[in-house]
Amino acid sequence: MSSSDQHSSLLEIDQYIERLFVPRDPVFEQALRDATEGGLPEIHVSPNEGKLLYLLAKLSGARRVLEIGLLGGYSAIWLARAIGPKGKLVTLELDENHVRVAGKNLERAGLRSLVEIRQGAAAATLEKMVQAGEAAFDLVFIDADKNNYPVYLDYAMKLTHPGSLILGDNVIRDGKVARSGQTDPLVLGIQEFNRKLAANPKLETILITVMREALDGLAIARVKD
Repeated sequence: MSSSDQHSSLLEIDQYIERLFVPRDPVFEQALRDATEGGLPEIHVSPNEGKLLYLLAKLSGARRVLEIGLLGGYSAIWLARAIGPKGKLVTLELDENHVRVAGKNLERAGLRSLVEIRQGAAAATLEKMVQAGEAAFDLVFIDADKNNYPVYLDYAMKLTHPGSLILGDNVIRDGKVARSGQTDPLVLGIQEFNRKLAANPKLETILITVMREALDGLAIARVKD
């Protein structure tokens, strides 16, 4: 099977799952349109992965959630819906335009009161949170600049508690992470992130594949009791 045929097959399967299990929702559709009109890169999680994030948050009973990388608010809407009216989502974002678009999308979704957006470089914000003794989070979702994933993992370990989930998006990179000799700093960052997950004795971790036009994956780690 050629590479183009393989990608077409992946997309077909992803769309099949989406039709069955992720009904069309005008809130999400408008959020994506606003992101496009706002000039944001089209790198949001897919509808199926959004549903997966929602279910993981629900299954774990998460009430305090940290998201590293807000973009246009698409994944934040999934997570905020999962934690319910008594929950809180803290989301970090560097880009002012992303914050503006995401804020509008969260407002339209009726979830803005559950979400605290902290603008600035994520590593610096995370350091402030640690120094301030921020309350631990039940779930951390990492979906930002891939070269800094290892740094974000270190902070996630400091901001969680036994039983917390740590999730990392884009951990397969169309299979590039499995190949040696990579030079792309994004791939190298993810390779180091995956190795750190595997080697950390305080974590129970697996990577699962996520498909769309290409093959990617989500890291799911649980902080041991």
